Amino acid sequence: MKKVCLLILFATISSFSFAQVTWNVKGGMNISNWNGDYLDSNAKVGYKIGGGMEYAFDKMWSLQTSLFLSSKGVKADGWYDSNNMDVTINQVYLEVPVMAALRMPIDEKINLVLSAGPYLAYGIGGKMSAESGGFTGSVDTFSDDALDRFDAGLGYGVAGEFGKIVVGLDGQFGLVKVASESGAPKNINFSLTLGYKF
Repeated sequence: MKKVCLLILFATISSFSFAQVTWNVKGGMNISNWNGDYLDSNAKVGYKIGGGMEYAFDKMWSLQTSLFLSSKGVKADGWYDSNNMDVTINQVYLEVPVMAALRMPIDEKINLVLSAGPYLAYGIGGKMSAESGGFTGSVDTFSDDALDRFDAGLGYGVAGEFGKIVVGLDGQFGLVKVASESGAPKNINFSLTLGYKF
């Protein structure tokens, strides 16, 4: 029993002695949309900018978390109540992903990193605007009669590390409806980012 306890203690100490924390900044482009039949929507281009940290347990496994300012939304056009309308919905979130990451070395300074995990987001801004026959109107995206502020879902990503430079492709599938009404859709988002590790 003592040997087992000593072995567990040694493994724990070894893990903590290797553990390293690194910091990063990232920025890039979102391509977002809604799922479902709630609105005949088209993808919208937005931005994603922020920074985060990575806690490495060993050379392969790590935990990554970040804080992003992320712009999502949709565009739509069509006939609504006998009017031809162009609709643009901007959703700006503060977003926190928490990802488990697997790092696989390709070359001396090149790594392939696969990641997956949940994300939480809170809407802080944006406008919903509509144009029809030369008339336009807009409301705040997260006002009382508009969209819900809270969002959460699952994310995944693949990244290439070239020394301190990181190029990433990420996807997100929302699990929370954007509005409380029946049949409301959920967010879908894909990101292309460029980052730098400190």
